[in-house]
Amino acid sequence: MPTRTEELENLLAVIRADFDVDFEPMQIDENPLQILSINNMQSHLDKLLQKHAIRDPLKDLPLWAKVWPGSFVLGRLLRKYEPQGKSLLELGAGCGVLSLVAARYGFSRIVLSDVVEEALRFARANVLRNDMQDIVEVARVDVTTPGRDPRFSQGFDLMAASEILYLEELHRPLVKFVDRHLAPGGKALFCTDMARAKPHFAKVASKTFKVTEGRIGVKTHDDDGEEQRRVYSILILERS
Repeated sequence: MPTRTEELENLLAVIRADFDVDFEPMQIDENPLQILSINNMQSHLDKLLQKHAIRDPLKDLPLWAKVWPGSFVLGRLLRKYEPQGKSLLELGAGCGVLSLVAARYGFSRIVLSDVVEEALRFARANVLRNDMQDIVEVARVDVTTPGRDPRFSQGFDLMAASEILYLEELHRPLVKFVDRHLAPGGKALFCTDMARAKPHFAKVASKTFKVTEGRIGVKTHDDDGEEQRRVYSILILERS
């Protein structure tokens, strides 16, 4: 079995066949995370355009490679749910920042999931680089697959997702997936920038769960370094 360093080196070789990447420090607390980032994203997008590889921007652009501020908002919020010894499933994790933040709070098991293979590679590289492989598992999870996933027979104490509600066709399958995989007494948390909020999801979820909404305002910086104030919706689903 390869060592952590060997697995990471092999994985980076595969990633670098398609992307120009480097790890960049991201300050979370006194110990920054190392996050794999695409260098010169605009150049990468230009190549996709030249190949006519972007038919649906929401699905074909590498949105999974972007570090969304909502991941930090939700990751830190998870501390309030007494994570010590509990299990967490992150859906639509992209490069996995939310799970990496949460891994520092005492969860016994975290499953970081997505459906995009490139995202899963980036996420696994981030897990290995930050030496979190004993806590964080990277797995392909498709919420549209019917039935209970046998890998998760015990369910999860907490489920979390940041910025995945923009595709309305996923709302009903997502609610059904949560219903099948949330442990008794568990909660599912969804964080969305209010600029992209989709009220339809809460309406669908309220038929199965008790749904409460909170809002959190934070200061962030845009790509040009300009300070912005954003408001995030936090939807919490629990058994009614």
